Parts: sequence; structure tokens; C-alpha cells
Amino acid sequence: MMLPQKKLLLLLTTLLFAFLMSSVPVDENPSVTIRLQAIPGLQYDQVRFSVKPGTTVELILTNADDMSHNLLITEPGAREEVVLSALQLGEAGPTADFIPDIPQVLWSIPVLSPGETKSVTFTAPQTLGIYPYVCTYPGHGAVMYGAMYVTEEALPALAEDPNIPSARRVDRMQAGDSLQAGPHQTPKQWHPYEPVPPYWYRVFIPGASPAAMAVCLPDSVSYCWDAGTCRLRFAWQGGFVDNSQLWKGKGDVSSIILGTIFFRDKTDYPLRTGTPDHIPVVAFKGFRLIDRYPEFHYTLDGMDVYELIKPGKKTDGTAHASQGHVSPGRVSLTRTFRMPQANQTLWFAFHPDDGVDYQASAGVWKEGLLKLSPQEARQFTIHMTPKEGVKL
Repeated sequence: MMLPQKKLLLLLTTLLFAFLMSSVPVDENPSVTIRLQAIPGLQYDQVRFSVKPGTTVELILTNADDMSHNLLITEPGAREEVVLSALQLGEAGPTADFIPDIPQVLWSIPVLSPGETKSVTFTAPQTLGIYPYVCTYPGHGAVMYGAMYVTEEALPALAEDPNIPSARRVDRMQAGDSLQAGPHQTPKQWHPYEPVPPYWYRVFIPGASPAAMAVCLPDSVSYCWDAGTCRLRFAWQGGFVDNSQLWKGKGDVSSIILGTIFFRDKTDYPLRTGTPDHIPVVAFKGFRLIDRYPEFHYTLDGMDVYELIKPGKKTDGTAHASQGHVSPGRVSLTRTFRMPQANQTLWFAFHPDDGVDYQASAGVWKEGLLKLSPQEARQFTIHMTPKEGVKL
């Protein structure tokens, strides 16, 4: 039986269309959108996510915190190297959004102010692996990170995942690995994770500039170092800081010191070059980590200075002290200064009412000043011990 001409034409057209469609390659690069938030507590709301190789990924980051944050995706195993490279940007860091120009950085979202949203689109690598993502804003990279898994398999159990912060290896979420599934999932403690000293925060704290850092040391000693003015502002014993209001996302609030202040700098500036009354021009250059302790880098009239602060050994009271008697067995701070190119006399000034007694590894004390020769200034230590009964 012959088909009518119109039906035959329709059939042939349908068969031709089916043939042509079967020859069109299937899209082998599916796409996915990942939404992350930077949230109070120096953390991302999702601590990990997975994509298949070759997937087109649109990664959207919203800053729901009151601090600035960025996000960098790195090569496998390169997170710490990238964080260190960001710190070494020094004064160029803000202009570069704290994103170092190195091959270990694969993709990035620049610094976001509170409330901002930005995105980056990329094709996931064909190489299976674990690609860290991290915030490299100064002071954040040691704790604010997560992991992008490029895999065809299921993710490992959260509690056994070594690629995420230890405090996030707990099953307190109901929606994947997000912290945004509901208010009942908010950690009960004010601190978002269990830290191990030394560690630090960029904080807003009374008595210092907005560029201040609060550093928690072992032995229940903490200090505030002001990158805006390149100086140790104050130090305290006891607890660290209460950032609970910051963690809740409240703006225009400051950290609360949870200890007793035993030192407060009252000088015009503690380091003087050339003559004892010369106040140098200072410039912050960044910091690096030495066994997790920040070593601050700055300049005095263009001369490099490196300052490392650690808890001091309990003094026995026998070393030379700048003033009075140093009580044995008291906790102290040890400040190690390095000035590799020192070529002139250096003076260290202090105020008699700043709350501490001083000892030095070199130099001569005279009328409230420590005088160091250029050779002595290239590396020396200052030990600061709280005076008994002094309240600041």
C-alpha cells in the first residue's frame, strides 16, 4: 500500500530530523551553581562541596559578615603556601585584594565588603583531587578555608575529613555541610571553633586603630599589635577576647578583652633612630608566621624592622632590669627585634607608668631609654614582666 505523498514527505522529514539530532554531540560539560557565604566566626557557611570533572562551575560568594573577606581556590595541597604568599604582599596587599600572582592560585573572588556579592565562573579540572578554597585577608587564612572535591565519588564522612577545619568536623548540620540550615544549629559557645594558641584576629578594639590584631599566646597571655601605627599597643593576662557580638553579625561593635591589662604603651613611639627624641616615619609591610607566631615587618624611616612576640620564660629576677626589681616566677612577654641593615644608634623608649618592668639582651639603660649600637640593634630581645599591684 502506497502512502500519500504528503504523509511520505512528513515521514521522510521526521526521519531526517531524527538522524541529524542523533549526530549532534551531547553536552559533556554540565553546569552547576554553588552559593557560599562568608559568615561571622571566620568561616564559610559551606565547608566543602563536590563537582564532577569538566563541570562548568559558577561560584557565588556573599559576604554576610561585618569583616572583609575574599576567596581563592588553589591547587591541591597549596593552601598554606598561598596564604603565606598573600601575607608577603605587604603594603601591596589591599591593591591586589590579597591575591598573590602565583600559579598555585587557580581562581579567585576579590575582597568583598560586608553585604557584597561577587562570582567567578570556571571549568572544574579534569584531574580528580581536593582543591582548597581559602580567605587570604590578613589573619583569616589559618582558619577560614574549605575544600572543593573534584570527584565522581561520594564525599568522606564529615568527622573524618582532614581537608576542612577541625572544628567543622562535627555533624551539626542538616543541609549538607552548611551552617545556615537554621538557628537551632548555631554553636552554643560564643567562640565559633576551638582554637589552639597562638592564633589571632583582626579586630576593632578600643585603644587601637582599625588595623589592629589581637593575638592569643600560650600561657594565657595576649596582646594587641597595631598595624596602623606599627607598635605593640597593650597586653593582658587571663582570657582572650569576646567576639560574640561580631560573630552575630552586628556592626559598629568592638571586641571585649577577657583578661587584665598589664601593659599599655604610653610613649610617642617606642623605637627611635639616630637621636633619642627622633620619632621615625613608620610603614607596615605585613607579617609572616614562624611556628604559627606572627613576625611583624615594618620600616622606620625606610629601615626594615622585624618584630616577633612570644610568651616569655618566667624570670628569675637576676638579669639586668630597666626599673625596680623583677619579681621571680612571673609570666612575661619576649619581643625579639631584627634590624638586619641597622647602621645607626637605636633607642628603645618606655614610660614608667606603662605597667611592666624591662630586661634587655643588649644595650645600656639610661634615664628611661635603652641605647643600642648599630651592631646590637641588628638583633636583640626585650623582656616585659608585669609589675605587682599595678592596675591600668
